Amino acid sequence: MIRALLIGKQPACDLGYEYVSEGACDVVVIGSLSIGELLKFRDERVLEALAQGKSVYLYTPGLPEAPKNRALSAALSSAQRDLKNWGVLFTDGGRRRLVTAEDARELRRMGKMPALGAVLTPLAKEILEGKQ
Repeated sequence: MIRALLIGKQPACDLGYEYVSEGACDVVVIGSLSIGELLKFRDERVLEALAQGKSVYLYTPGLPEAPKNRALSAALSSAQRDLKNWGVLFTDGGRRRLVTAEDARELRRMGKMPALGAVLTPLAKEILEGKQ
């Protein structure tokens, strides 16, 4: 199973990872963030994973909202855009799981195929087809 460093609370649905709180990991999953954490996001573990080219997923149901305060809501949306620009992948835990190149290598190593309906990045598709 693919090991994921878990930041925050564990997502309510199964994303298909074995969660660890420290040590070696293949990907990072951000299960939840508070308003303050999102506005001033600088988690060293996540930034290091992004710098190393590891996949970082943000579980969107774990994101804070501020629907009654327009300015705060706009700031939260801006912070989310920043995370996307850094390469953080957003997921709601739906059936259509994004399979990255790293995920594809692990699946190929284990002799497995991605779940039906999974969305593959172009490089992941090449890896699973044996072109990489």
